[in-house]
Amino acid sequence: MGVLLAVLAHAVAAVAGPWVVRRCGVRGFWWLALVPAAVTVWAAVAAPGVIEGRPVVWAAGWIPEYGVSLALRMDVLGLLMVFVVAGVGALVLGYCARYFAGTPHRGLGGFAGVFVAFAGAMLGLVLADDLILLYVFWELTTVFSYLLIGFHAEERNSRRAAITAIIVTTSGGLAMLGGFVLLGAAAGTYRISAILAAPPAGGTVPVALALVLVGALSKSALVPFHFWLPGAMAAPTPVSAYLHAAAMVKAGVYLIARLSPAFADVAPWRPVVVAAGIATMVVGAWRALRRNDLKLMLAFGTVSQLGFLCVLLGYGTRAAALAGLAMTMAHAAFKAALFMVVGVIDHATGTRDLRRLSGLRRAMPATCAVAALAAASMAGLPPLIGFVGKEAAFLALTGDPVALGGVLAGSALTVAYSARFLWGAFGAKEGHAPTEVAHPPGAAFLAPAGLLAAAGLALGAGAPALNAFTAAYVGRYPPGPHDEPLALWHGLTVPLAESALVIAAGALLFRRWRSVPAFRFPLDAEHGYRVIMRGVDRAADQATRFTQRGSLPVYLRSILLALLLLPGGALVSGGPWPHDVRPWQVPAEPAVVALVCAAALAAVLQPRRLGAVVCAGVAGTGTATLYVLYGAPDLGLTQFLTETVTLVAFVLVLRRLPARFGERQVAGIRVVNALFAVAAGLVVAGVALAAVSVRTAVPESALYPQAAERAGGTNIVNIALVDLRAWDTMGESAVLLVAAVGVVGLIYGRRRPTLPRVGDATGPVWAIPGAPRIEEPEAVRDAATWLRGAETLSPERRSILFEVAARLLFHPMLVLSAYLLFSGHGSPGGGFAAGLVTGLALTMRYLAGGRYELAEALPLGPGVCQGIGLAVVAGIGLAGLAISGEVLRQAVLDARLPLLGEVHFTTSTIFDAGVYLVVVGVVLDILRAMGAELDRRVEREHEEVATA
Repeated sequence: MGVLLAVLAHAVAAVAGPWVVRRCGVRGFWWLALVPAAVTVWAAVAAPGVIEGRPVVWAAGWIPEYGVSLALRMDVLGLLMVFVVAGVGALVLGYCARYFAGTPHRGLGGFAGVFVAFAGAMLGLVLADDLILLYVFWELTTVFSYLLIGFHAEERNSRRAAITAIIVTTSGGLAMLGGFVLLGAAAGTYRISAILAAPPAGGTVPVALALVLVGALSKSALVPFHFWLPGAMAAPTPVSAYLHAAAMVKAGVYLIARLSPAFADVAPWRPVVVAAGIATMVVGAWRALRRNDLKLMLAFGTVSQLGFLCVLLGYGTRAAALAGLAMTMAHAAFKAALFMVVGVIDHATGTRDLRRLSGLRRAMPATCAVAALAAASMAGLPPLIGFVGKEAAFLALTGDPVALGGVLAGSALTVAYSARFLWGAFGAKEGHAPTEVAHPPGAAFLAPAGLLAAAGLALGAGAPALNAFTAAYVGRYPPGPHDEPLALWHGLTVPLAESALVIAAGALLFRRWRSVPAFRFPLDAEHGYRVIMRGVDRAADQATRFTQRGSLPVYLRSILLALLLLPGGALVSGGPWPHDVRPWQVPAEPAVVALVCAAALAAVLQPRRLGAVVCAGVAGTGTATLYVLYGAPDLGLTQFLTETVTLVAFVLVLRRLPARFGERQVAGIRVVNALFAVAAGLVVAGVALAAVSVRTAVPESALYPQAAERAGGTNIVNIALVDLRAWDTMGESAVLLVAAVGVVGLIYGRRRPTLPRVGDATGPVWAIPGAPRIEEPEAVRDAATWLRGAETLSPERRSILFEVAARLLFHPMLVLSAYLLFSGHGSPGGGFAAGLVTGLALTMRYLAGGRYELAEALPLGPGVCQGIGLAVVAGIGLAGLAISGEVLRQAVLDARLPLLGEVHFTTSTIFDAGVYLVVVGVVLDILRAMGAELDRRVEREHEEVATA
């Protein structure tokens, strides 16, 4: 459970993060840093067992039919990445407490929450033992990084960088998902540990690996996807120190390291990784040497180092893997430290441009020392871990002149830009006065960078201890001729001479850096990306102009035309028609079907809107009658109620539309619509017949009666919705709520309804802050009758029929809705039908008394009803999942109560009550949007006319 709790702790902290920062200010970052710090301590405690070959695992079923599971596993590689992700994350969060001090930002709480959420997603990524689960965490890191990179949303560069990053990494992620599916299908499982233990073979495996590499290379910013990472430096410096040094960009490196033991020798793995890695290392280092912005220099340096890591971890030998793990730890330490140093300099001087910096070595000696230590590790100087890792890399690549030559060239450039970074940030420049330091950094501000720089020194001195730490992972590669343990001193060897050569060449390049040409590479990936995106924009614009003409009938005809050409063409060409088709099942069916067909055809041919709506309602009512004739009274009841509510909604809207359709439609388009309708109906009927005729398996519905009996009820429809398909019903309730919100948003624009409540003379109780308040009419305040809202209506708008019906039927309808709600488990009814009955009762009150009466009928706002209902639905379903592993684990209570007699109650009734509240809220939203709001607008128009 430890691995699960580590991820869940980050999720909880992410939710609480905005509140913590708002409550504690920037000190809240220290509190949030306790979560990744605790995970780091937990990983350190579990490390001895993991190193000895006892990984920490947790698994639960997810989609067992496809072999997909919620599986987490921390082995040696996972342990190393946990130290990187959680350890560096804790230090960067502590760094944020000083970085953001004195610079208030309204979104700082949200930034903290997203930052911790990203750390949790990255932690889940490196611990996932299922390919599909890994992909889920992979895309979560993409989304969260998009939000962090675009933190300064008011700046164009920030928005552009965030969009570029999410497009590139998401596109690669989709390709990777295809590779995961192919790989899992070839292996027969998506469990990563099982795939690595028995690697699959076959023709699809190389294709799968190629797709996986697209995702890995795009995430870790390798050529040709490298251009997005330097642009992402528009993010705040803590984001760069974490996402682009220790976390996000390590995702692709981690994936290559995870799969290399099994697939390094399978084409096209090694050629692609090595070629892309060397190209990236050289290109990134070359461009870093020419930058003048310290942060941008480190960004291109990160691109270069990521290429180096991918070469080592994807090469597929034991020596290269050992060097790759050492460099992974080194890079996380020195690059995060250097980014934080840049943030310290920026805070102290107000600039990151090395052309404007001079003499900071004397003004900020501690900062200079930390930067020198981290930059020395990046350059590969002894006795730091960077030197140990690079010497091991030179030894591992011995015998491969292409790979070794590329790595030596990139390493020399790395030495050069490391030296230029130190000189540019802290050196004294001729002709420049010493840079003024507004406020020297405190110990708390510099401490996180200092700890990481010191970690590079400690890891270098303790390099031999890393051999035992990495043995379980490195041992999975085949032995080779250059397998040597990590050590600070191997004697006078060829790799040592190569290290000395690299340092000397780098020093020479630093002294002559101005002579290094800043030429454009022949293949500019960023330019190509911009060209592609402009082409996509133009194509989308042309497609939108051609297809989105603003006519709903045109869209519907296009959809129906596709239906007629594809499924219809298949049916005409020889569909599997049944041989024994009975014309009808019950004697009354032909008459009802004829009525439905006539009503549907009349709806198309009607010149008046109200007539078309009534005909459509008749067709729906006839369909409900067919349900009843076929022995489905529950479906029939729901359909009757739905048709009634829909008819009311249509009529409310028709008040603001012309009585007749457009003249063009009346002239000829109605005939075309009728032909489309008849043809589409015939195709749908043919598809239904063909589908029934080709059934070979026993339908699942045959098991419903037994399932209903086990659930303690007899109403199969309701039991299927709230017992057997509770998870689906919860999702459908959410969709219904979203649809209602969308309808209201279209009508109200940017504000919610401002309906008054009778008895409250101060104004509406549901108005948003700053919205205009509506004074309660004096007639309402003075009225003492039950239906007081009717007193606000003008005489011509009052209906004695509606008023009498409301007085007689409102309360009986509420009683009926309560009966339907609690009896749905054993007889027709349920939460949906009960909610519709209550909605019709509210509709009656509105028709009788207008918008003031609607506000009086239900004191709760629609949002409150919908929110409580969805919370009940989700809470009951998820409570069962947490307790028993099944959504809505049902409990049955049978009791004998006074007056009521035998009572049969199930916990699914509570779930049904949540559905009831959602439906009532939706109907109330529709009434207020299509009814009360339109009434308000009519009244305002009449007032304007009267005033004029």
